[in-house]
Amino acid sequence: MHIEQLGWNQQLSEVFTPYKEQGFSIGRVSLEHKRMYRVLTEKGELLAEISGKFRFESNSREDYPAVGDWVVLSTREEEGKATIHHVLPRFSKFSRKVAGNQTEEQIVATNVNTVFLVNALNNDFNVRRLERYLLMSWESGANPVIILSKADLCEDVEKRVKEVESVALGVPIHVVSVKEQTGLDALQAYFHNETVALLGSSGAGKSTLTNQLLGLEKQVVQEIRTDDDKGKHTTTHRELIVLPTGGVIIDTPGMRELQLWEADSSMSHSFQDIEEIAQHCRFRDCSHSGEPGCAIQTAIESGELDEKRYQSYVKLQKELAYLERKTEIRAQLAEKEKWKKITKSVRHRR
Repeated sequence: MHIEQLGWNQQLSEVFTPYKEQGFSIGRVSLEHKRMYRVLTEKGELLAEISGKFRFESNSREDYPAVGDWVVLSTREEEGKATIHHVLPRFSKFSRKVAGNQTEEQIVATNVNTVFLVNALNNDFNVRRLERYLLMSWESGANPVIILSKADLCEDVEKRVKEVESVALGVPIHVVSVKEQTGLDALQAYFHNETVALLGSSGAGKSTLTNQLLGLEKQVVQEIRTDDDKGKHTTTHRELIVLPTGGVIIDTPGMRELQLWEADSSMSHSFQDIEEIAQHCRFRDCSHSGEPGCAIQTAIESGELDEKRYQSYVKLQKELAYLERKTEIRAQLAEKEKWKKITKSVRHRR
């Protein structure tokens, strides 16, 4: 395997040069186990673990390798094993808050050029969910592309496309059907030695699309539930897969719960229409809840702005504000734990 097939480029090569001069190798994380990693290298796949120094110096989940990361290795090829010493800087990172009440980051995929937001055109179609995915995609640093899958199950595709266009300003939209083999050729342009992550809810058709692009049945596929038209979990882990035609896919499990991790800088990008309307309010500090001269309320009443979209905007803002408060508390505790670890190390040396 040529390393360029994994997405390696000149910029990464320059960052890796000091490590290469010290005799280290490079690899890309394709699968994550519990503190063990499958790593793809020019000489094949290796099972890797992090070094003791790496573990000691890591303060948060963000410091550890994730699927898509480029990692600096010392290899034991005769054993099929390696040790990870460093993670190269990421140029993109798609994260979400872990499910449940814990305020922790879950890294879904890193070093992704394009994010395919896969939405099925059946009864599980949900514009509000798509808004959330778009917001997190912009924040990740990757370029979002919307894939409307299972077009063969939709009676009015044009109507659905218009609904998506109303919330996905300037984002490419592709309507596809693997069953009818339509719309698929246009997707190949995104894979020229680059990395594409597939994100979407369970049953959206991510694994079916992955198999189609690979040209083989790599990922397990299940039928959707007949009682509510919703999908079953088929992909149970994140995995980086190399396409025979060049480029990389990162397939991910369906996300029933997609809580924001950070998206402050992307709110204006995703909800540009709302923020432009709000600039015309009579008062700068307008709360849009009954003040005279409120441009938001006027736009809703006239039909210029969908009230459900505005409610979604408000909900996401509240969620981010709550997360920020929780994160500040967690950061204080992490800093305290860091200094406890340093103090303990100094005492041990003495």
